[in-house]
Amino acid sequence: MTRRYFIKWLLLAAAVMGGIYLSFTTWWQRKLGEIVIKPKPKIEPTAENAPGGPALSFFLLSDLHVTADEPHPSRHLQRALEDVMTIPTDTIILGGDLTDFGRKRDYDELKGILDKFDLPPLYANMGNHDYYDIWIDEKGSFNEKAMPNGKTDAQSRERFQQFMGVDKPYHDAWIKGYHFIMVSQECYVQEKPEVGEGAWYSDEQLEWLKGLLSQHKDNQPVFIMIHQPLPPAGQDGRPHQLIRAKAFREILKPYPNIFVFSGHQHRDFRFPQDHYVKETFHWFANSSVGRVLNRQFKQEYPDSAQGLYVQVWGNRAVLRGREFSNRTWVDQAEWTVELMV
Repeated sequence: MTRRYFIKWLLLAAAVMGGIYLSFTTWWQRKLGEIVIKPKPKIEPTAENAPGGPALSFFLLSDLHVTADEPHPSRHLQRALEDVMTIPTDTIILGGDLTDFGRKRDYDELKGILDKFDLPPLYANMGNHDYYDIWIDEKGSFNEKAMPNGKTDAQSRERFQQFMGVDKPYHDAWIKGYHFIMVSQECYVQEKPEVGEGAWYSDEQLEWLKGLLSQHKDNQPVFIMIHQPLPPAGQDGRPHQLIRAKAFREILKPYPNIFVFSGHQHRDFRFPQDHYVKETFHWFANSSVGRVLNRQFKQEYPDSAQGLYVQVWGNRAVLRGREFSNRTWVDQAEWTVELMV
């Protein structure tokens, strides 16, 4: 190889290497530029990232079924409250069946759990199990043949009212300017055998509800707690349902932003189609803290405990199912309801 040829070869190699370097540098700078200037996807506001936070946040915990005879519901409730206390919450609503049998020692067990936490304001309505003291036999066991055992529905109501510090099983409260109405069944089979496991509301309670709602002229959301679910529209209920459902629905008709929450069915949030019905109001069926059931009403996941988290953001409400056993949101159970203004 001559000296002249070697110099030409060296210059050519340098040019090639320079081109490779320039191409690589240009490509890398472009990639860096993409990384730096690529716009981030828009993120919808949540409790964790929105300026100022929601106007209202609350948890609905239904069907606790706490009893002094069985440790699992108590453990489920304690685990649920440990999780709830890590999430911004203005109030907690207990949606019926606070206890499994409504005995004093069941309420004592419940109080012992609640007293472990510095809870926000707490409200509740009654479920059918809160009347079950009439089924307890002389050995202290549930027995369908025990009635009459000397216990009364009136005693069960009084026990609930003393526990919650209210004068009647139905009552209301205002939290951060939002109205919460706890509607309760007023009797059980000792006083009214035909009711069975259904929820009976008296004329007095329905008129009370009508009077409360008549105060609302501004389309502000109102949250109404029932326990047993509603029957199909146009019907009155049977056992395991709200009995005077036609009268109840008629009272709600004039108000566009009513939210009704039921429990009783313990239905797993993994089946989201079972939890929301849109009528003239928004009806949501909660799951259960004490015993989550599948569609065959069997406890498929014994450790599962679930509740409903509700937030109001100006002109919309966001509702999410929470699984307390592993502190996660249930992906299938999330709804956004646009509020009418």
